[in-house]
Amino acid sequence: MDPTFAASDALRPSVLQLVLKDQDALYAAYMPWLAEGGVFVPTQRSFDLGEEACLLLQLPHDSLPHAVICKVVWVTPAQAVDHRPQGIGMQFAKSAVSAGLKQKIEALLGPLLASDRPTQTI
Repeated sequence: MDPTFAASDALRPSVLQLVLKDQDALYAAYMPWLAEGGVFVPTQRSFDLGEEACLLLQLPHDSLPHAVICKVVWVTPAQAVDHRPQGIGMQFAKSAVSAGLKQKIEALLGPLLASDRPTQTI
């Protein structure tokens, strides 16, 4: 294998996709307490804290996903306490795209943001 190819391939960030079909799924995944916003992404793939990835996030009623760079801020392992799903918490990177996405998500959630219903995150 060409070592140049392997090195450049290792530097390429992972790409994840999350499709949130309705407001309840968005509420369960969204993390409003993160400064730039973020979501929980169910995955069995292994990630390290601080690792960057490109997230293709499709919101309810959107026909196309939003591409946003994120950073892993926590990992929920398989067989976690309280039977929480395995996956990663992804914080949106600070950017105009992230700010617009956070604003759109919070508009879609409206009063649900103040709810104390359980989520996939905490």
